[in-house]
Amino acid sequence: MSNVWKRLDADAERYLMLVFYCTVVFVIVNEVVRRFVFQYSSLWGEEVARYAFIYLGWVGAAQAVRERAHIRFDTVLELLPRRWHGYVYIFADAVTLIFAGIAIYWSLHTISTVVEFGAAAPALRISMAWFACAVPLGFTLMIWRLLQSIRRDIQDIRAGRDAFKGALLFD
Repeated sequence: MSNVWKRLDADAERYLMLVFYCTVVFVIVNEVVRRFVFQYSSLWGEEVARYAFIYLGWVGAAQAVRERAHIRFDTVLELLPRRWHGYVYIFADAVTLIFAGIAIYWSLHTISTVVEFGAAAPALRISMAWFACAVPLGFTLMIWRLLQSIRRDIQDIRAGRDAFKGALLFD
C-alpha cells in the first residue's frame, strides 16, 4: 500500500493533467469534425473543453510548485550566497502558502454562493459548483506541494546541501 501512496505522491498531478488534457483534445477534435464534416456541433462541447482546460491549468500550477518550475527571479538568488537560497525559497513558499490559504477561503465562499443560488452551466445543465471546485482543488494541491517543498528545504539546510532549484530555464 505504501508503494501506491509513493507513486501517487510522485505522479498525481501528471495523471490528472493527462486526463484533463486528453479530454480537451478529444472534445475539440470531436467538435471540429462534427462542425466541418457534419455541419453540426453540440452545445456541450465548448463547455466541457473549457472546464477541463481550467482544471488542467490549476492542477498544472500545483505540478509547477512541486517541480519548482514557476516564475521566479533566479538572478536575485545568484547575487546571494548559496547557503541563503534555501531560506529564500522557504520564505517564498511561506508567502505562497498564505496566499493559497486566502484563495481557498474565498473560492469556497464563491462555491457556496453558486450552490445557494443554484447556478448551472447553460449547455451541460449541471451545477457550476463542480467547475468552481477547480480553484480550491488546485490550491489544496499547491499547499500539499508547498509543505513538501518547505520540508525538503529545511532538510537540505540542515544537511548543508544546496537548495533544490527545480527546472531552470537557463543554466
